[in-house]
Amino acid sequence: MFAVAACVLRRGALRYRDSRCTMATIVSGNKTSQQVKERLKKEVAEMKNQFSGFRPGLVVLQVGDRDDSNLYISMKLKAAAEIGINANHIRLPETATEDEVLRSIVAVNENPAVHGLIVQLPLDSINPINTEKVTNAVAPEKDVDGLTSINAGKLSRGDLGDCFIPCTPNGCMELISQTGVSVMGKNAVVIGRSKIVGAPMHDLLLWNHATVTTCHSKTPDLAEQVGRADILVVGAGRAEMVKGEWVKEGAVVIDCGINHIPDSSKASGKRVVGDVHYPSAKERAGFITPVPGGVGPMTVAMLMKNTVESAKCFLQTYTPGKWNIEYKKKKPHEPQPSDAEISWSCQSKPIGELAREVGLFSEEVEPYGRSRAKIQLNALKRMEKQPDGKYVVVTGITSTPLGEGKRTITLGLAQALGAHLNINAFACIQEPSPGSCFGTRGIVVGGGYSQIIPLEEVSLKSSGQNELISAASRLVMDAIKAHAHYENKLSEKALFDLLVPLRKGQRSVSPAQLNRLKKLGIEKSDPLTFTGTEIRRFVQLEIDPDTATDSGSLENEIMAILSLSSSEEEMQQRLAKIVVATNKSGDPVTTEDLVRCERPIGHAIERCPETCLDANCRVTESGHGADIGLEKFFNIKCHYSDLQPDVVVMVATVRTLKMHGGAPPNLKQLERGCCHLRRQVENAQAFGLPVIVAVNKFSSDTDAELELVCGQARQAGAFDAVQCTNWSEGGAGALALAEAVQRASKQPGQFRFLYDPQIPAADKLRTVAQKMYGVKDIVLSPKAKEKLALYTKQGFGNLPVCIAKTPLSLSNDPMLKGVPTNFMLPITDIRANAGAGFLCCLTESTVYADVSQYY
Repeated sequence: MFAVAACVLRRGALRYRDSRCTMATIVSGNKTSQQVKERLKKEVAEMKNQFSGFRPGLVVLQVGDRDDSNLYISMKLKAAAEIGINANHIRLPETATEDEVLRSIVAVNENPAVHGLIVQLPLDSINPINTEKVTNAVAPEKDVDGLTSINAGKLSRGDLGDCFIPCTPNGCMELISQTGVSVMGKNAVVIGRSKIVGAPMHDLLLWNHATVTTCHSKTPDLAEQVGRADILVVGAGRAEMVKGEWVKEGAVVIDCGINHIPDSSKASGKRVVGDVHYPSAKERAGFITPVPGGVGPMTVAMLMKNTVESAKCFLQTYTPGKWNIEYKKKKPHEPQPSDAEISWSCQSKPIGELAREVGLFSEEVEPYGRSRAKIQLNALKRMEKQPDGKYVVVTGITSTPLGEGKRTITLGLAQALGAHLNINAFACIQEPSPGSCFGTRGIVVGGGYSQIIPLEEVSLKSSGQNELISAASRLVMDAIKAHAHYENKLSEKALFDLLVPLRKGQRSVSPAQLNRLKKLGIEKSDPLTFTGTEIRRFVQLEIDPDTATDSGSLENEIMAILSLSSSEEEMQQRLAKIVVATNKSGDPVTTEDLVRCERPIGHAIERCPETCLDANCRVTESGHGADIGLEKFFNIKCHYSDLQPDVVVMVATVRTLKMHGGAPPNLKQLERGCCHLRRQVENAQAFGLPVIVAVNKFSSDTDAELELVCGQARQAGAFDAVQCTNWSEGGAGALALAEAVQRASKQPGQFRFLYDPQIPAADKLRTVAQKMYGVKDIVLSPKAKEKLALYTKQGFGNLPVCIAKTPLSLSNDPMLKGVPTNFMLPITDIRANAGAGFLCCLTESTVYADVSQYY
């Protein structure tokens, strides 16, 4: 008979003592892991409340479809859901290559919503994959498995507070702490030297002040080493290799092994055992972990713990809605160097680094040299749920040929908002064209300490877009000529054979051809069923050669389409609608009718110039003065984009206002010239937005002159008027402007268009001319009347209008300054830019007919 001495309960594990032997306390991983998860669940809930719904993010990346991997992953995802972690599973097929795996890892590394990344091993691919390379590709701050060389190196040198500890060793330490046995000063033996368990377990015990011996399959005196261990951790991967008689009396035994051995009593024919012979070891050990139910649950719990800790670290530097951007401070020099010297003295930030700082992923950015990049349109889709920031449009008064400095003010405002007010802000400007680079207005990339750098690369090295547009234009022109040629030379059947060729005994129409058939009212898709009449209507365009477009107009429209399109799909649709001519029946001929030529044109667009990038404030410029560029920006661009600006910034200079006032050069002349400023302020106010006048200060301007202009602007109804010195001081010189923009953007918006698109085109022209230019009325030439009647008949009468006139005067006469009155505006010609979505109306004495510059 055995006399039972005691039955003790220690942290959920039973330990029995009797007069002959000791039964080990069973250290339950299930109960301990549940305690850890309950604690983590509370921490995640606190994060969610404190940071507006924030949740830690975890991604498990798997290659292949192994059953054991699927089991482990399901356990991790289940635990994440219990705690409140937002977990996602990315499964790549077994055909995945190393490059594909690495690209997936990079995408997750760059995603700020993900704080932990697990690469499920082994990588089950038919292609060779370097596991070490893949593991080390995980960002150390997201390596919640603790397997990268950086985290392993920190652990090995004792930086326990600055690294992620691998989950299984970390779980083992948690289980050891549950026993109440202090690690300090104990003899610890680790069997196994893997990078996942053995090696990090050795380091972890060592830096917790144990005397550690690592053993493995080649250790000759393994039983003797085990017999000296106060703490024994086994992770050798060999079923029941450690015998009970090896274990020191009262030792702590942590079994990390998971092995399957035959067992006929089980339905599966096998059972799970550890690396320790449990029945005999529990007779000698003081504490022991079971298998299953020991270390396994703790591994998952520690993975969740690491993920939550990673999210905490992220929140220490995270400010909701703020870019993690580092601005370089530049102290202006006196006397001020030239623009080129300033550009040369500034080291531009690598574009890839800047892209990461503003929240773009590598896969969304196509570098174009060191300082430029094109943004993929899929960035817009990823950010489509982000709230819109404030939208500021910069315009100006009617300027001299030298300009007002709109771009300099645009850049300075973005500098002030970003670097000085810590607001997510960027400037959206058009790419300089060769004409503007070598004209009197200079290189139009800003100036002084508010310029785009490197100056030469931006102004002289094209991104290739203009060349692609020119090539696309030539392609269309060649297609028109080729179609006319073959219509005259070939029979209808031969032409049909060219357009719908026989391939492998079959004919099929392309999507573009199918659209043309629908436009013709032919509801068929099988070419074999076409009648002779249908074939003739399909292949014969019957272009009136006198109505064919020219390459210049075509290039302008394509450029406008790029500016107005918000997606590649919309761009393709717009390109297909470009009217290139009229047929002999008076119907429009489009690029789609030319059979698929709109597809090559589509390759001209590779980015969207108005990508939002989660900005709090977007500053963009409109071409020329408020009467021309701003009007078209609102009535055309805002009409199609559905984006409504919040503030208008109007740039003015004393120099230009003196020009509008006439001779002699004094304060009276300047005061007379301010009538033009008042008119342009009224033009901008016609759209219902607050207007801020930014006076671009020159060194020759006097305080009296500047105060006069600001006072006149306020009298005209401007929200505010401020002096800007950012040309010489950088963003600091536009700080007053930025603060005024901030205040104005908080005003309740009352944005409105100048006219209803549904009114007749002639009425739209008259509305713009009278309200923006101050004309008495418009005069349509016979040619313009004929075109207007034709376009109305063709269904283009409801399009917005774009009036191309000189930017050097409110009138159509570039010599008339100030505020001309009581004049007529002659409309000499009208062109239908159906793809871009507006009617382009030319005026007499038009100096600037490149309508794409207005967008």
